[in-house]
Amino acid sequence: MGWVEIDGSYGEGGGQILRTAVALSVITGKAVRITRIRANRPNPGLRPQHLHGILALKELSGARVNGAQVGSTKLEFIPGKSRPRHIRVPIKTAGSITLVLQALLPAMAFVGGSFEVTGGTDVPWSPPVDYLKHVTLHALKRMGLNADIEVKRRGHYPRGGGLVVGEVKPWEKKRPLVALEWERIERFAGISHATNLPAHVAERQAKAAEERIRELYNVPVEIETEVSRSLGPGSGIVVWAETDKLRLGGDALGKRGKPAEVVGREAADELLEALTTRAAVDRFLGDQLIPFLAFAGGEIKVAEITNHLITNVWVVERFLGKVFEVEGEIGAPGTVRVIRKAEV
Repeated sequence: MGWVEIDGSYGEGGGQILRTAVALSVITGKAVRITRIRANRPNPGLRPQHLHGILALKELSGARVNGAQVGSTKLEFIPGKSRPRHIRVPIKTAGSITLVLQALLPAMAFVGGSFEVTGGTDVPWSPPVDYLKHVTLHALKRMGLNADIEVKRRGHYPRGGGLVVGEVKPWEKKRPLVALEWERIERFAGISHATNLPAHVAERQAKAAEERIRELYNVPVEIETEVSRSLGPGSGIVVWAETDKLRLGGDALGKRGKPAEVVGREAADELLEALTTRAAVDRFLGDQLIPFLAFAGGEIKVAEITNHLITNVWVVERFLGKVFEVEGEIGAPGTVRVIRKAEV
């Protein structure tokens, strides 16, 4: 059996290498061996949230796995036969639900299935669930992939307890995505939430974001507010611009001692900064789209070429050969073009 060998410390060197590599192993049926996992991080090896993504993909594909334990710096993943299943992922902590879904969604796209993930919906260092639902899935829908997610309960650091359920239909018609520069903004929208906190927190976040956006753009701004209960307190906001191409997003999390107005302005500023480049794809969406673009084809312009994006391209090409052409410098806007669509 030939292995695809992946150096887990390459480039950005984080958990994304694992998520993309194991998802592609399931999609292509190729066994993968990942070494030096997160070797340059303060706490090297697999963390619990990485492990949950791997175990979810193991279940989806009936894989044989070696080295799937916390702290392991080497993983061998030998996929079996994938079929549509209902995957349950019980993250006991505030481990990120969206990062688990980043591993699960590309693989599920090829077989279909449903999922139920508990953990953190809105936690530091990972995309908030509302971004995944309203920005990422919106772009994937343009590529012909139908996936739905529903937030049943929020989960914040440190207690978690969030619950997200969803379904992915098999990706039958892969449509190329051409999204270079936007020409007009139809509207701005968003969701501002407060969990186990007074309603005015969500309202103040929304108002501050709306005021900041209106300073620059005279188009409708519709930010919903949501107040809920869960295991612990937390707040956050995701805002997005609906353009003639895709949606670009910005987000921010609340924390103790951080005024709600600061949270709202932070999310708005992140979005407004992305819009100044005229690129159709923001820097977070750019790297999330890479595994899907490889199979759908197309060309995108990203507001910023990040280390994450370059690393994701490298991982994809370890499995599929030369697929992409990336133009631009890290830290600046650039384009990603598919020069050869991958087939499964």
